[in-house]
Amino acid sequence: MLYIIGFPAFLLIFFGVLGFFVWKIFSPESRVETRKIFEFYLSANEILRDDERRWYGFEIKEATIRGENLLRTMSTAPPLVHFSLGALYQRLGDHASAAKHLADAVEKQSADEMTIIFPPKELREYVRLLRRIERAPAESPLTAAAVRSLERKRKNHGKKMLAESRELMHTMPDVNDVAEVLAIESSDAKNETATLKSVVDEPEPGREPAVTYNFADIRQPKVARKPEKSPDSGDRQTISEVLHDLYDKNA
Repeated sequence: MLYIIGFPAFLLIFFGVLGFFVWKIFSPESRVETRKIFEFYLSANEILRDDERRWYGFEIKEATIRGENLLRTMSTAPPLVHFSLGALYQRLGDHASAAKHLADAVEKQSADEMTIIFPPKELREYVRLLRRIERAPAESPLTAAAVRSLERKRKNHGKKMLAESRELMHTMPDVNDVAEVLAIESSDAKNETATLKSVVDEPEPGREPAVTYNFADIRQPKVARKPEKSPDSGDRQTISEVLHDLYDKNA
């Protein structure tokens, strides 16, 4: 409408670009992504907590997928995200991925928060919300407890967990070796089945093999019965012969 009434085009472009950047700055998209991080902390802490609950593999796998998605969307992820993801991989039995993420959380230079001087926008928003939760834990008690528990586990057991994953990663059998063992076991099972079948089919020494009969072989063929003749059937005359004799006598 401004263009129709004669407003300059370059001013329209300028205000359009300015409005786009203002919208991007104040859009809630970054806050939504930040809240996903704390939701990931809640699910990870619930799985990693030492209690009597037994978790299905697909539940832990879904939690690791959420953590991987967070790492893809963030240029600089918090070390606690790497630790939580590595601990989940360790619980799942994927020690290669566990060692990778645990090293990012406790061993590499990026694991020290003091080394991050120029944070990206999403990390700054994450830290702002984290400090708010720490100052007022009563507002989000479950999230605050999850963050404290994961941080305590990272500090007290992070290096030990990394060493365990690395040790198990090197002691795990190779995939090719496992496939070869399975092939050998399958071949042995087939040979054993064939041997058992031949033993069952072979008759014992001194014992005649069993004879199988077919019902069609033992059935006797039916013989057509001939009509029985009475003793005096040969002496009887037919009706025509009787009539013929009768007429001859009368004549």
